[in-house]
Amino acid sequence: MGLADRFKNSWNAFFNKDPTEGSFYYGQNGWIGTVSSSRPDRHYHNFGGDKTIINSIYNKIAMDVAAITIEHVRTDKNQGYVETIHSGLNNVLNLEANIDQTSRAFIQDLVMSMFDEGCVAAVPVDTTDNPIIYNSYDILTMRCGKIVEWYPEHVRIDLYNDNTGKHQEITLPKKMVAIIENPLYAVMNEPNSTLRRLIHKLSLLDIVDEQNSSGKLDLIIQLPYVIKTTARQQQAEQRRKAIEEQLINSKYGIAYTDGTERITQLNRPVENNLLAQVESLTKTLYAQLGMTESVFNGTANEQEMLNYYNRTIEPILAAICLEYKRKFLTKTARSQYQSIMFFREPFKLVPVNSMADIADKFTRNEIMTANEFRQVIGLMRSESPGADELRNKNLYPTEPEMMAEEEPELTESENPLDQPLYPEEDEEPIA
Repeated sequence: MGLADRFKNSWNAFFNKDPTEGSFYYGQNGWIGTVSSSRPDRHYHNFGGDKTIINSIYNKIAMDVAAITIEHVRTDKNQGYVETIHSGLNNVLNLEANIDQTSRAFIQDLVMSMFDEGCVAAVPVDTTDNPIIYNSYDILTMRCGKIVEWYPEHVRIDLYNDNTGKHQEITLPKKMVAIIENPLYAVMNEPNSTLRRLIHKLSLLDIVDEQNSSGKLDLIIQLPYVIKTTARQQQAEQRRKAIEEQLINSKYGIAYTDGTERITQLNRPVENNLLAQVESLTKTLYAQLGMTESVFNGTANEQEMLNYYNRTIEPILAAICLEYKRKFLTKTARSQYQSIMFFREPFKLVPVNSMADIADKFTRNEIMTANEFRQVIGLMRSESPGADELRNKNLYPTEPEMMAEEEPELTESENPLDQPLYPEEDEEPIA
């Protein structure tokens, strides 16, 4: 498609309407957008998750999901990877999702929003054709939105409009919006799920901590007379206020009492089982999410990380890729073996002392070439002729090496002294 056709047929989810309200900033070239003191497209968490350990768990999983490469590819008949298709969708997945986010930041935002809401929408904002009318189009930009209303064939989405700098609700067909549901919904988003119970217990624990550290003395003053009548109660109230004023006005918080009065201090920690319940729920949550505390703090071994990627990361990536493939690839594209696939780098967790042994096994068994493995460890490609050959170098040499090992025979025409190549025994050899 030419540049003129692209501008002619291009489509925007917000229909390119000009803003009509808000605080605007006018620069040297005129209006440049709405003023905001904070980033308006950033997602904010619900249920107080940003004040607990839950936000750290969300961020850890979202970072690991965003670190894995997702590509628009072409496969063979057996769903094997053949090549990467350089399309607008692949650009969104690997370089730039929109004017504010890179592809990695977009995936992280998508996963964080999915964890918080339970279901999230990936909306194509700018496309080459109108996706409401045409089935075949290329995606230029994409944003993550919150679904606020559900209809039989449509959804109403709260989406950030980068033209106005504000969030705006738009209604779009389900066929053009990737609706991704959290695979761990029963653990994270159900009202009585383990995660919600843990958030509630943590909030109660915070309340108890605030009460214990509020600075109150919690004193009981025993007066030397019986307080039953109204007059005695007023006298006791005056005595309490007098002690409070002494403590407030004293530099070191010292007050005096009568010799017949007794004071009992109660500001001692109240024993409860909230902390034990929080620890138990945290361990249960880690187990249900497929991760351990060692995965969270970075001390997990290879088996724990493999279990974490297979039980936690892979279902999330599969949900994203399948929904992208279902909504953004037409039946014709799927019949041409186009697909959305994710690729995890298997050598990221391998220690340096094991890398040499792995390199030897992969090259010797003709799985990877030398240059392919050099790229894994961050080295430049080698210009050696055998560096791109998939072969076992311990068994047979390359053709250039075989030619170099052969010694060429000299012919009579190549003899510089025009002498016999093999002189007879009775003749003296030429010095």
